[in-house]
Amino acid sequence: MTTTLEPTSTRRSTGPALFALALGGFGIGTTEFATMGLLPQVADTFAISIPTAGHAISLYALGVVVGAPLIAGLAAKLPRKGLLIALMLAVALGNGLSSIAPNATLLMVSRFVAGLPHGAFFGIAAVVASGIVAPERRGTAVARVMVGLTVANLIGVPFATAAGQQIGWRSAYAAVAVVSVVTALTLARWVPRIAAAHDAGIGAELRAFRRPQVWFALLTGTIGFGGMFAVYSYISPTTTEVTGLGAGAVPWILAVFGLGMTAGAWLGGRFLDRSVMGTVFGTLIATAVELALFGLLATVPVATFPLLFLIGFTTTVLASALQVRLMDASPDAPSLASSSNHSALNMANGAGAWLGGLAIAAGWGYQSTAWVGVALTLAGLAIAVLSVVVERRVKTVVPV
Repeated sequence: MTTTLEPTSTRRSTGPALFALALGGFGIGTTEFATMGLLPQVADTFAISIPTAGHAISLYALGVVVGAPLIAGLAAKLPRKGLLIALMLAVALGNGLSSIAPNATLLMVSRFVAGLPHGAFFGIAAVVASGIVAPERRGTAVARVMVGLTVANLIGVPFATAAGQQIGWRSAYAAVAVVSVVTALTLARWVPRIAAAHDAGIGAELRAFRRPQVWFALLTGTIGFGGMFAVYSYISPTTTEVTGLGAGAVPWILAVFGLGMTAGAWLGGRFLDRSVMGTVFGTLIATAVELALFGLLATVPVATFPLLFLIGFTTTVLASALQVRLMDASPDAPSLASSSNHSALNMANGAGAWLGGLAIAAGWGYQSTAWVGVALTLAGLAIAVLSVVVERRVKTVVPV
């Protein structure tokens, strides 16, 4: 099953269309990560503890995990452009409700609603982006969609956090709602009309999960990507208690990480266009080395900044590579497989943070999160290698 441009569409002037898709990623990335910096304000508003307020983060992630495969499967027959617009309006709704939530319970519900369209948007946007460019530029196109998510970490999240601290946390969600509406308008204006395949349907999409390579790719992301989250989840206390910098350095640390992610999104497509699995292997190996060096040199400020830049770079390229790998592994059901990548990455978020927290709770210190990260990254690499071995064996089997 393939996604096709309608006859009235052309492949020229893809820049504005890719910008519109990336703008959606910017809004979604901002709302996903800004909550982490606004938990004290949310807790004060509703007179709850910060851990309880943190449930807003967990419920958003749950929305992503549930919504990505559910929406991609049920909406398989819908035209891609209209579906993307509807998803951005859903993002606007979830964030609008978050900005006016009168109590903690309704905030939690609205965060779950805001998370539902997250994975489906990125997955379908990747399919659309790869369909409006020449085949040899697919990797670059998918990486361009991820630029919005990385710029959100570089600019959107720091600004949303600062605004939330100065004029109230509700303003951050209201701003994302506005960005989402603007994105819907740009999608309507610049993205070409794209019809769903004639044989599209939830049954066809679900066939993607019959393929071992789809599961291998999802496991690679869930486990391998968890290595980065084991470190990133605790980067603030690591910066102040291990590196020895003041709290004022934390935004700069996050900005450097976001800069690395942005560079990875812009440049990573070149690696993908050459070899998708080669990029998966290369980024996993590089990330393992970077995390090991971070574990050894986290006490040295001059080493911390470039290492976090590199970790942001390689993990972003890895995310794009897994996105393309999933589309390649399921060419007749790309939307569901591609969307599920973001379910896997959000599970990696939870698993990495949990395992890193266990290491800290065991008394091993914040630097131990780096070694947890190395172990997860190498486990992801082992799964990726196994996937290629299995794929080659299947191809060499001679039918009887």
